[in-house]
Amino acid sequence: MCLCSGLRIMPPLSRRTWHKLLSASLLGGWNRRPACAGTPQIDRAAVDSAIEQALACLSARQHSEGYWETEAWGESTGITSLAILAFLSAGYVPDEGPYGKQVSRGIRRVLSWQLPNGMLIRQNLSHGPLFDHGISSFMLAEICGMISGPDAAPARRALEQAIRLILTAQSVEKPARHQGGWRYQTDSHDSDLSVTAWQMFALQAARNAGCDIPAEAMSRAVAYVQSCADVRQHGFGYQPGNTPTPALTGAGIACLEVAGLHQARSALDAVGWLQTHPLQALSEYFYHGVFFTGIGLCLLGNEFARQHFQQLTQILLPLQRAEGDWPPRHGSEQQAGSIYSTSLAVLALTSDYRYLSTGPR
Repeated sequence: MCLCSGLRIMPPLSRRTWHKLLSASLLGGWNRRPACAGTPQIDRAAVDSAIEQALACLSARQHSEGYWETEAWGESTGITSLAILAFLSAGYVPDEGPYGKQVSRGIRRVLSWQLPNGMLIRQNLSHGPLFDHGISSFMLAEICGMISGPDAAPARRALEQAIRLILTAQSVEKPARHQGGWRYQTDSHDSDLSVTAWQMFALQAARNAGCDIPAEAMSRAVAYVQSCADVRQHGFGYQPGNTPTPALTGAGIACLEVAGLHQARSALDAVGWLQTHPLQALSEYFYHGVFFTGIGLCLLGNEFARQHFQQLTQILLPLQRAEGDWPPRHGSEQQAGSIYSTSLAVLALTSDYRYLSTGPR
């Protein structure tokens, strides 16, 4: 059976239509109206200033060829795509505005790295191919609705190939406890929640862009995510049966919300676990957790979103350096470097701006 039967990408919106939609149904140009952070305790001017400083820093650190790199791994599709997503999440679109050229150069670089099998990685330089691939596929799905000109058709073709690869990797035969998820390699026979989360974000963003994503694929992914929930502690762990962590609990909540299971019982239980096991600056995979908890709690909405966003700003803003970046502090993320951590911090702080298709509406 063809996993991508009927896969298609809708043609891109015109620039005028894109900005008209932003104005009418989202935020209205740069006049942002927070979806989940409207409390007096949050200094929106300080948050917006931190975001703009970070984007200026990311822009300055982009290589002339269009890519961003890690200190340990060099050129990377995943790191480059995270930086692009940071700009998109703040409302900066390809070829327009102060960062339009930077975004477009980054997109072209990622496209140039796609392998014949559809994999979006810098060949032989990725420590976990599906990590880079999932993040880059997510980015391509987000830009397909806003890109036009000569880059539009290549981006849509690249996304189609990338999504096919994700669906094919999910279909690899695995033990029952790992079915429905993904791991580092396309032929891995086990799964983990972290890699799975990025593939789910990519699939949902691709669906929003017009891809015909089989309902079964997302249902199987959701089942795997729910199997990672600890039935006694109610947080989410790396794999079924593992001890929960704050970062992975955020990933579990975000996956369920992005997949359309709004305020699922396991997500609400996980929020309770997070309240007693909060994400802290020296938590393992802190910035990974910052992104997923930021998106997940914002999508969850209500008081959960407001309280968490307030906590998020209280943690993140003091950690930003004068240069505008956020340095990784825990050893689990130091090799990934400051482009990685800064991009994820921006994505968390812009979670209520509503520019990404996977964000709140």
